[in-house]
Amino acid sequence: MRILVLGGGRFLGRAFADAARARGHELTLFNRGRTNPELHVGVERILGDRDGGLGALAGREWDAVVDPSGFFPRVVAASARALAGAVKRYLFVSSISVYAEPIVHGMDESAPVAKLADPEVEEITDETYGGLKALCEDRLREAFGDRALIVRPGLIVGPNDTTDRFPYWPRRLARGGEVLAPGSPDAPTQYIDARDLSAWMVALLERDVTGTFHATGPAESITLGETLDRIARAVGGSARLVWVDEEFLKLQNVQPWLELPLWLPAADQALDTVSIARALDEELKFRPLEETARDTLAWERGLASDTRPPSPALKPEREAELLAAWRTRGRSGVHGET
Repeated sequence: MRILVLGGGRFLGRAFADAARARGHELTLFNRGRTNPELHVGVERILGDRDGGLGALAGREWDAVVDPSGFFPRVVAASARALAGAVKRYLFVSSISVYAEPIVHGMDESAPVAKLADPEVEEITDETYGGLKALCEDRLREAFGDRALIVRPGLIVGPNDTTDRFPYWPRRLARGGEVLAPGSPDAPTQYIDARDLSAWMVALLERDVTGTFHATGPAESITLGETLDRIARAVGGSARLVWVDEEFLKLQNVQPWLELPLWLPAADQALDTVSIARALDEELKFRPLEETARDTLAWERGLASDTRPPSPALKPEREAELLAAWRTRGRSGVHGET
């Protein structure tokens, strides 16, 4: 196939380009050329800005377009209109964050989506992100109808993830010692390796699939405790998990998800239980968590120190302070240590 990628220089777009090339497809990358321009040698590039610069794509045709970089409805609408007659299929990477509160455990793709109070807003915050993605989906459907393919990933993990939403754990567990583990080891969690997600998206395009799909994993439900235990075994070291109560962490103003990745408070954990039955029916496959953990740690260790982006995750000094305070309160036995 001839596939146009809107982006291709960052995490998921980069993984998709690798997966598509491995399958022998012909790629065109459309981006500003600012992010990792050294990647994908030999692939056609069209320099331009999708916000106002789509004229650079005029007169061309592709079998499909993949959009991992659309966040604002106005911009996605412009891309969809410009490409409606130039491509057969438009694959838009959305998010499981599109859903309206309250989130229901085990929800499928038919659950109600969030509505923004101001649909013209173009500022991404915790409050607007999901609603913006939902509106992007609407704009795509208006232009492509049943030719639209919408993928709603959960947490995307693996090498080249510069957000530190997952790399924190292989790095921290490899360092060993007492490791602050947040909340309950029985909490559910979901995630998908960018390489697995990308390979599956390529396969969907090859089979000409349409519709809307959750894209997260693993195939069988997994807890946070099992996740951290398996990462620890995969990366070695002598880590000992100390499970710290959610209420204590809240009192200490520790931010879920950012400072301690994978952790969602109990009230929000339904978002880590979405149904992936439709995706499994379409042959979504997952590599072992251990492989993702080892590959992620190896990638991070290979980064030059001056290329490491700032991380919102807990610093060692802060973690030590929290563990000391937790023990001082005499509550270390609430969930125990493993």
